[in-house]
Amino acid sequence: MSVSLDNLEPIDVRPIERALISVYDKTGLEDLARVLGEAGVEIVSTGSTAARIAAAGVAVTPVDDVTGFPEVLEGRVKTLHPFIHSGILADQRKAAHREQIAQLGIQAFDLVVCNLYPFQDTVASGASFDECVEQIDIGGPSMVRAAAKNHPSVAVVTSPERYADVAEAVAGEGFTLEQRRVLAAEAFAHTATYDLAIAGWFADELGLEDVRETLDDAAEAHLDASDAAFLESLGYQAGEDCVVEVAEEGEASGMPVFVADAFERVESLRYGENPHQGAAVYREIDESFEDESFDEEALAPGIANARQLHGKAMSFNNYTDGDAALRAAYDHERPCVAIIKHANPCGIAVADDVAEAHRLAHACDPVSAFGGVIAVNRPVTVELARQIVPIFTEVVLAPDYEEGALEVLSTKKNLRVLQVEPPARGSYEFKQISGGLLVQERDDIDAPGDSPENWTLAAGAPADEATLADLEFAWRTVRAVRSNAILLVKDGASVGVGMGQVNRVDSCKLAVERANTLGSRSTGDAAASNVDSAGGARTSEVVAEAPEQRSIGAVAASDAFFPFADGLQVLIDAGVKAVVQPGGSVRDQESIDAANAAGITMYLTGTRHFAH
Repeated sequence: MSVSLDNLEPIDVRPIERALISVYDKTGLEDLARVLGEAGVEIVSTGSTAARIAAAGVAVTPVDDVTGFPEVLEGRVKTLHPFIHSGILADQRKAAHREQIAQLGIQAFDLVVCNLYPFQDTVASGASFDECVEQIDIGGPSMVRAAAKNHPSVAVVTSPERYADVAEAVAGEGFTLEQRRVLAAEAFAHTATYDLAIAGWFADELGLEDVRETLDDAAEAHLDASDAAFLESLGYQAGEDCVVEVAEEGEASGMPVFVADAFERVESLRYGENPHQGAAVYREIDESFEDESFDEEALAPGIANARQLHGKAMSFNNYTDGDAALRAAYDHERPCVAIIKHANPCGIAVADDVAEAHRLAHACDPVSAFGGVIAVNRPVTVELARQIVPIFTEVVLAPDYEEGALEVLSTKKNLRVLQVEPPARGSYEFKQISGGLLVQERDDIDAPGDSPENWTLAAGAPADEATLADLEFAWRTVRAVRSNAILLVKDGASVGVGMGQVNRVDSCKLAVERANTLGSRSTGDAAASNVDSAGGARTSEVVAEAPEQRSIGAVAASDAFFPFADGLQVLIDAGVKAVVQPGGSVRDQESIDAANAAGITMYLTGTRHFAH
């Protein structure tokens, strides 16, 4: 169809003289009709809507008086008529349109008020297939889309929440062009949501996976392309994965204005965090990720797309702990092993090889490591596999397994063994709250304050090379600990963890207590037998001897500043020789003075890694 758009003069404010009203949701209908009637607006309406308006004492013209044709087929056809749709679609900017409808005796509409049959409510009620189909609106969406298309000439309202705006427009000179554009956008969203619900229902009812995939693909494509382009035209800018508002001075920049994404269900889980909660795991497809080691379509890296090589099915809690373990292990460049329980570290260590890193990590808290999740940022060796076998472990995650390692791990029938690509860095993370969603940039170890070269020496002598290496390891590791977080480190391994306390003093006390009461203890099958029957290592090979007072000579990291010097004093009294913390408290000087008085080293990072 060829249409001339040359020499069109936009109509800014357009008065409302004639309105078409056809609504299923009649909230506020009588008040709206009275406002229009008192302003002298001619009202054309349909069926029960017209009856309600007339009952309110407002003059109304039934739609069949306009069309000269009765409502037929039990109301299925009443507004599908040239006298209605030509009145909606006539572009008042064009003289030819105005002349043609005048010749045909058709009057233009300035306002269309319409909302649709309650299809979703009908489905939710448990109605039959045919009853649901009967609630698929035809005339309503046609009127709404026609009016939205012709927004240069017509205002379209699809929600009773907009009736106050209609009253204001009627009292004034009408809706402006910009207002009509916004109403049109809302109208298209109204019909798009309606059509998606219908198509989705058909797909689910009939088991049409190809239709469901088409809907998911279309939704993602339109969110990434059409919506981004439309929002850009309104002063927004498109990001790589979402649309973000252009920040005004003083505002946070780079955060999404609208958040939407599509996730595909991988599998249903037995239950969620507790047996009475239903649960499933979903994955996000990332077309930019390619790895020939996966004989599947390209998938986003991370635990949701892990390949399970052995063991029983993953649980909800296995996934959450596994994800925390992966992030913790990949916060480090050297070979690293992270042991996680209830989203907190039992131990994290780096070493020249993964078996030694595991021995050091396990020695931090062997008691809590019982039933933990182990993540490794290097391929699992046979030696490491032998060390894991005697210890009751829920999940092992690694990028690969050396020849023979999987066979050793497979001797434990229920041990879940996963091959998983490193989790993606950057982008956003989400936390659902009642009525909405919290969105934040992912906390990675990439802030300026995460590099020791940007730290400020606040107290004591500069750390020697070995101590500085331990401080850096402690700082990179404390991100994995739930706040308030205190981490004690010695020789590239955590030796005491204080987490989840409601004040920092208790976290300091907990970290010291765990450092000085745990370690050199065997758990799991190794506790009952020195040699595991399944070919695992001896207990003595798994758990290295550790001194009872591990806090002496250790370094400490705090995820946030010390609000008072009392927490720092707990660490000083325990023999900690150096501390790294963000700083930023109004009482920083008290902590600095305490560190100087004790003769310990303290660095300030200027960066915080709080985690709830």
